Amino acid sequence: MKAKKWGKNPLSVLFLVCLLFLLFGLKPASGRDAKTDEQKPERLITMNAEYSGIVVPKGEDVSMDLIFQNKGRSDETVSVKIAEKPKGWKAKIKTYRFLVTGILVPADEKKTLTFEAVPEKGITPGDYRFKVEAKTHDSRFQMSQDILITVKAEDDKEKEERGVKLTTSYPVIRGPSDAKFEFSMEVDSKLDKDSVFDLFAQGPAEWDINFKPAYESKYISSIRLKGNQNQTIAVEVKPSINSPAGEYPILVRVSSGDAKGEAKLMVILTGTYNLEVGTVSGLLSIEARQGKPANLSFYIKNTGSAANSGIKFMSFKPENWKVEFKPELIETIEPGGLKQVEMTITPYEEALVGDYSVSVNVEGEKASKTIEFRTTVKASAAWGWIGIGIIVLVIAGLFGLFRWLGRR
Repeated sequence: MKAKKWGKNPLSVLFLVCLLFLLFGLKPASGRDAKTDEQKPERLITMNAEYSGIVVPKGEDVSMDLIFQNKGRSDETVSVKIAEKPKGWKAKIKTYRFLVTGILVPADEKKTLTFEAVPEKGITPGDYRFKVEAKTHDSRFQMSQDILITVKAEDDKEKEERGVKLTTSYPVIRGPSDAKFEFSMEVDSKLDKDSVFDLFAQGPAEWDINFKPAYESKYISSIRLKGNQNQTIAVEVKPSINSPAGEYPILVRVSSGDAKGEAKLMVILTGTYNLEVGTVSGLLSIEARQGKPANLSFYIKNTGSAANSGIKFMSFKPENWKVEFKPELIETIEPGGLKQVEMTITPYEEALVGDYSVSVNVEGEKASKTIEFRTTVKASAAWGWIGIGIIVLVIAGLFGLFRWLGRR
């Protein structure tokens, strides 16, 4: 009886299957994790430099990570120091805020410190070797790492750029041709004295390029910096309205005496999207009769700097009216291109005589335009002839009546 009862209740069967899965399916995974932990050694820690050897230009600071990895099952406290450093260099181990002489590395985790070396003035090109040593609190694990810094001689370009450095986080910006672009740039003086740096920019012809202090609207042509000071400035770029889509490089340069620096920026124009809709005569009115089609043509011009595709039409008309377009869809209009569209308006057969509004929305891929036409509905010509006939009949009747009355 029980088997029969379970078979008739699918929810009970599903509950039993899930319960068995939880009881037996999760146990092996837990066992595997415990087994993996047991395979790890009780204690094992390593130290490595991010780069054991690097090449830098003369006068350049060096900064890299020291990586501590605890591969054991016990937390480790490690003391660290710079055991050897060459003459003419300052070196230290730190975090983003503090100098560091020791670090806690939890089991199965990584920790990093920063090794920093700063050359003094007069350092000549050559090889400079540093040694970093570390050990656990009980000295069971003692580690050392050699770091070789090779200082190379300056080439002509580096000599030109010494004394000041230009950096920007976003050297490439894209947008439409009618937009205004703004680059944020940091000017970093490497000179020991106060200096005035002249600002210069070279870009496409007829483009407007100006320098501004950060978060200010006034334009500047130079900037004063104290010794070893840096300051952020803004480079405002306004493209020529006729600039087609494409890539445009801009060169920015700062200079003060022999100290020179430059940076390359890039503006990518995607073009502008704009449509013009109208009639050749400039008139936006049409006359029509009830139930009879009336034709009107209008043009669409691409006044943007990028091609506009998939142009379609939508009409807003009185109830029971018909509005048709030929063609119904324009695939593409190139910049400066012109297309003509034939529109047919058919008023409702019982429309009253008077003026009506018909709006047409021209919608492209990235631009749209609405134009409104005044449609004047006039009475059908048949009613005119009927009216004339009635007038003739009335006149004839009156004439007959007068003659009959005259005979009497």
